[in-house]
Amino acid sequence: MKLYHVYKKPFNLLILMILLVFPVVFSYAQNAQDLQTKINQKDADIAKLEEEIKIYQAELDNLEKQKSSLSGSIKQLDVTKKKLNADISVTQKKIDKTNLKIQNLSSDISNKQDVIINHIESIKLEIKKTNEFEQKNLIQTLLSETDFTAIWTDIDNIATVREKIREDIIKLKQIKGELEDTRKETINAKNELVVLKSKLSDQQKIVVHNTNEKSKLLKETKNSEANYQKLLKTQLVKKEAFEKELRDYESQLKFILDPSKLPSSGVLSWPLDKIFVTQEFGAKTGPHRTYASGHSGTDFRAKTPLPVKAMAEGTVKGIGDTDNTCSGVSFGKWIFIEYNNGLSSTYGHLSLIKVKEGQKVSRGEIVGYTGGTGRVTGPHLHVSLYVSSAVSVATVPSTSCPGRILKQPIAATNAYLDPMYYLPRL
Repeated sequence: MKLYHVYKKPFNLLILMILLVFPVVFSYAQNAQDLQTKINQKDADIAKLEEEIKIYQAELDNLEKQKSSLSGSIKQLDVTKKKLNADISVTQKKIDKTNLKIQNLSSDISNKQDVIINHIESIKLEIKKTNEFEQKNLIQTLLSETDFTAIWTDIDNIATVREKIREDIIKLKQIKGELEDTRKETINAKNELVVLKSKLSDQQKIVVHNTNEKSKLLKETKNSEANYQKLLKTQLVKKEAFEKELRDYESQLKFILDPSKLPSSGVLSWPLDKIFVTQEFGAKTGPHRTYASGHSGTDFRAKTPLPVKAMAEGTVKGIGDTDNTCSGVSFGKWIFIEYNNGLSSTYGHLSLIKVKEGQKVSRGEIVGYTGGTGRVTGPHLHVSLYVSSAVSVATVPSTSCPGRILKQPIAATNAYLDPMYYLPRL
């Protein structure tokens, strides 16, 4: 029967389409498998490097416990450099892995798009054949045909084609959904790649800083332990003299603290991913800690350069490096941020500053990296917290470094606050 033969053609064509698409699908599967193998190898490389980093970190922990000496300081700088280079290798491997992932996702997108096109073409063909049948006058067909078995076969074929259209549409919707998910995953991977490349750039800059620190130390000491110990004593005298003159200066500033204008506790987020307090703020006075004497902020452990994050939304009101005017007496590299909640903070002893004055920052945004610049006995992060209305970046003529003027955040003594009160509970 003529109508019956017409409907045999789409099924034959469908088989032909499957045979043509099969090599492409097979090629895609083979390519995807190769990419996944490479991704798995990158994961193995990353795991191996991370174990190496743990060994370096343990060595740094051990060195920190030893008495300060030139050989110990040089060793610490050398191990830190090895760890930084391992960190760089890990970041590069993650970049390579992410590129492979994007390549795999791109192939997956291309494959899904091909499948969608094939489904659309199949649906078009099936609809066309259905329309051709329905345009015929069924009564005329019945009257003109003597073989009713063939007629019912044709009707069965139409029902089969319509069921196939329904199945194709359902499958098409599913594949389109998967395509959108893959596209979102690709965008996320590309965003991750941008972050990793920025991190790699930061790590490379910190290695340069580390190398310069070692060169500076060797130059100042002429590789002599006696000269190193003499340098330590000189820096300690300058440090104590500067801290006294700064405290005397700040104690003369007038400020009336209104507690009702301060935000509630816990409004800030942690500046580091891993928290270990090495020195608390000020001195204990009843239920609170104040800066009548003692430490002007909270110190957090950071033996090797770690990303430092903004504790809330705010604006960078100043950046600087006190080592440029009087080495070893104050913050070293510092960042001063005024938050939108009435609080401001200074991050001190940084190895790298990533922000500029006037820049808006978001909570959790990386603004710099920890280090050991300024007055330190070892790398760490110092956080000073203030009432915003009572602090500003100012200049201080220094008697401890005659003829030098230091620029840094200055506040009235009673404007200093305990950072731990406003940070999350440990």
